[in-house]
Amino acid sequence: MAKKLNGIVVSTNMKKTAVVRVEEQTRHPLYKKVIKSHERFLAHIDRIEVAVGDQVEMTETRPISKNKHFVITNKLNKA
Repeated sequence: MAKKLNGIVVSTNMKKTAVVRVEEQTRHPLYKKVIKSHERFLAHIDRIEVAVGDQVEMTETRPISKNKHFVITNKLNKA
């Protein structure tokens, strides 16, 4: 089953590639404090026009290049 992640587009300076920031919140098991973390992924842009600040959904796929393993499948809304 392929992963589906939601994130915000941070950069679109490369051809057919966008940098997407995915944020995650977890709760510490002992202290119960909410910890925020984020990760940046390179995602392939095929048919959808995206701009910086757009919220998108991306799906895991076969490796397209050395660091690009996701494809943007849906533009959710303008953040």
